[in-house]
Amino acid sequence: MSDLSVLTLARNRTPHLLNLLEGLRRSDRRPHELVVVDMNDSALALPPAPFPVRVARLPDRTLPLAGARNRAARLATGCRLLFLDADCIPSAGLVDAIETALDETDALICPEALYLGPDDARGPWTEGALRAAGRAHPVRPFPAEGLRPELNPGLFWSLAFGVRRATFEALGGFDETFVGYGGEDTDFGLTAQAAGTPLLFLGGAPAFHQHHPVSDPPIEHLADIVRNAELFHAKWRRWPMEGWLAAFEAMGLVARQGDRIVARPSAAG
Repeated sequence: MSDLSVLTLARNRTPHLLNLLEGLRRSDRRPHELVVVDMNDSALALPPAPFPVRVARLPDRTLPLAGARNRAARLATGCRLLFLDADCIPSAGLVDAIETALDETDALICPEALYLGPDDARGPWTEGALRAAGRAHPVRPFPAEGLRPELNPGLFWSLAFGVRRATFEALGGFDETFVGYGGEDTDFGLTAQAAGTPLLFLGGAPAFHQHHPVSDPPIEHLADIVRNAELFHAKWRRWPMEGWLAAFEAMGLVARQGDRIVARPSAAG
């Protein structure tokens, strides 16, 4: 029997979350439980599942992602944790592959995410169709099968990762001083590296990332990104989210001055 808890956060992604739940139903090895931190304005209602589903309410417009993930981990009862964003559909082999890998090694284990188009998984779907439609991330290469060490902690991504519960607790979880959008993932990756916890990329058992509208750079999260980038710089003496910050600078929205980021006059209007 599995002792792996799947953890997810739900905010304005209910159709995506239902596909995540369906993916777990079809899993070769069903999880010990699914823990959902419900950040929707109205309480979430989910259909029955062949494993326990635990929902905890956390309505908060500030989007406290680090705190919400930590809360999910505290509520979990499994010895192994698989964090999956609500827009991810687990492949049938993902739970088994993560649990087996965590049995063998104490690490952060990120499975490959394959990106779906806007018309994929919008109705009845098969895993074969998702595999055919899914596209790999351009800067996160994964092995075809098995595990590969990744030496760049900046490539850790909480979109989908497994970790032993004891290790997550020893690392202190996600730093809850990061509130809102951006920074907490890279901070957690660097914290793990500093503690000697390796980062491994897992191939062959992907998560399928469902399409949703995005902005690049995410201007709607500018204030959060600036705040969290300054916190990160104070902690690690380097800037995170370099691509976004450079884009904001090129747009005339901000300027970096030493260890601070200031709004440019053109951003005032």
